[in-house]
Parts: sequence; C-alpha cells; structure tokens
Amino acid sequence: MRTTKFHIAIFTIAVFAVFASCGSYPKVKKSNQGLKDYYQSYFNIGVAVSPQTIKGEQGALLLKEFNSITPENAMKMQPIHPREDVYNWADADALVNFAHDNRLKIRGHTLCWHEQVPAWIFKNSSGGRVDKALLLKRLKDHIKTVVGRYKGKVYAWDVVNEVIGDEDDQYLRPSLWNEICGEEFIARAFEYAHEADPDALLFYNDYNSERPVKRAKIYKMLKKLVDNKVPIHGVGLQGHWSVFEPDDTELRESLKLYASLGLQIQITELDLSIYPWEKNLRAKKPDEQDRFTAALEKKQIDRYTRIFSIFRSFKKEISSVTFWNLSDRSTWLDQYPVPGRKNYPLLFDQNLQRKKAYWSVVDFRK
Repeated sequence: MRTTKFHIAIFTIAVFAVFASCGSYPKVKKSNQGLKDYYQSYFNIGVAVSPQTIKGEQGALLLKEFNSITPENAMKMQPIHPREDVYNWADADALVNFAHDNRLKIRGHTLCWHEQVPAWIFKNSSGGRVDKALLLKRLKDHIKTVVGRYKGKVYAWDVVNEVIGDEDDQYLRPSLWNEICGEEFIARAFEYAHEADPDALLFYNDYNSERPVKRAKIYKMLKKLVDNKVPIHGVGLQGHWSVFEPDDTELRESLKLYASLGLQIQITELDLSIYPWEKNLRAKKPDEQDRFTAALEKKQIDRYTRIFSIFRSFKKEISSVTFWNLSDRSTWLDQYPVPGRKNYPLLFDQNLQRKKAYWSVVDFRK
C-alpha cells in the first residue's frame, strides 16, 4: 500500500514538472480554429483586401481566419470618385457584398486623406484653386454619397486619415485640405459622415501614433474634437510597425492615453516589417539583402508575441485588430519604401501557410 502511494506521488510530481517546464498549460494545439476563433472573447480580427483577395484559396483562408475586412484601396477617394460626376462602385460593391454574404464586418477606408485624392476636387471651373466653401461642399457631397450608399452595411469608417505632421515642430500636415480650409475640415468630415449614417462608428486614423511627440499632437487634436462634441467614436492606430519598434512601454502608454478620452481603439493596419522604419521612397541598394533569416524570424515572433499580449491586456479598450494584407505573398511593403525589396510582415507565408509567429500570437500564456 505504501509503495502504491509512493508511486502515485512520484507520478504526480513528474507530471507537474513537465507542465512547469513549458508554462502553466500545455502548448497550443494546432487546431482548425482561425484567428477570429482564438480571439472571439477579445476583439474582431480583420484583414485589408482587394477584389482578388476574396477569391480562390486566398478567399478560403480569409474566411477561415478573419471576421472583418477593410477595402485596401477600393473606397479611397481617387479610385472611387475619379471625376466630379463619376463614381466607380464595382470594386467597393464587390467587397461589401462579399462581407454581407459571409457575415463579416466591414470597415470603410478612407473618406478624407491627403493622398490618393483626385486633382479635380481642388480646382474650380476656371482651373484655379478652389475656395473653402466649394471644397467643403465637395467633401460633404463625396462623404454623403459614399457613406450613404453603404449605410447599415459598413459599420465603421476611417473618416480622416493622417492629418498630423511628421516633423516634431509641425502640428498639422501640409496639405491642400489644410491650406484651403484650415483645421475646420477635420471636424466637418466627421459631421458629414455622421449625418450620412448616424449609426456608423467614426474613427481618426494615423501611423506612428505611439511615438511620444506625434502621440501628443494626435491627442491634442482628438481632445479638441471630443471637447467640441464632434461625432468621433474612436482612434485607429495603424500599426505599421517593425521587428524593432514600438517598445512595450510606448505602446502601453499610447493605449492608456487614447483610451482616457473615452474613445474606442482599433488597430487598423497591422504589419511587422523586418526592416527598420523609413518614410521616403528609395531604390534598393545593390548589396541590400531581403532574405527572411532565422534571426529576423525570431525577432518577428518575439514582437508579435509581446504586441498581442499587450493587446489582450487592453481588451476593454480595443475592439478590433486588422492586418494590412493577407499574407507575405503580396504586401504593400514589397513596394514601399523600397520598390522590389521583399518583405515578410504578416502571419501567413507566401504559400498561405501559418508562420511560427501565428502560433505565438494564439498562445495566450505568452
């Protein structure tokens, strides 16, 4: 009898030791769940798409892993409204219909931006620069038409995109919007969007929103909008990060600061470049390597692990996390900021297979 108890005790200790050696729980099983399933009690998991992404094997992967989509380009002003009397609805309609048919949420992107904006919007009938009154009318007409078409289908919009300056001494980014209208166009855009769909969630969206100087300027603008009772519901942190940044403290402090305004937070354009941050386009250098080395893979796994651990700790404040593109097969970072330099920023490889970083992201012990 003593021998039996002794053996049971030894077996119990041995089992405990095995579990302790790899954490409190067994390793994540490679199940048929998708990202959306692992994170169903945390936040929506989305992906930026084109009409090509929703077809074939990419479409199948999308439906398995995600429960939200964002049109990467189809709803930007230049593609959807190239001339004053012309709207191109085909691509946007296809994505909205796909989302509706498959019960996916859809975020609209983006209503007012300094890039991918048609030249006509800034010109009067004589070819000169438009005045403030006419520019605001055109902005209102555009927003009313686009948001109105998808009322009740697009649940959230990136209303204003990237208006904060990158230079430390620059509050608002230099743009024709700002030159002609001043800061007023920002609030007006939110008001126009709210009028077009009172039930839609409205976001301000920007990058490098964790860097302290730019963060302070974004906060200043958002607080002004909130204090003036402008209909803004959230802030989108793009998340175009790298294996080198942001650090944990910057990210945590940023999430706390933005949440203090009573705004919900969404991570809107997540990818982790394997290269250090660069803003300006340049040519690829002759000796520049673009291989996904084991060392870079390890860095990426670590950054994804830490970032998602922080996201989970802010589950009450974060309502959605969207990746910018589906897989390493095709990412905008292959062409920016160095055209032709291959990047590997996502959780699925060029063969649409889950990378090691994927399993780290769904391992909630980390």
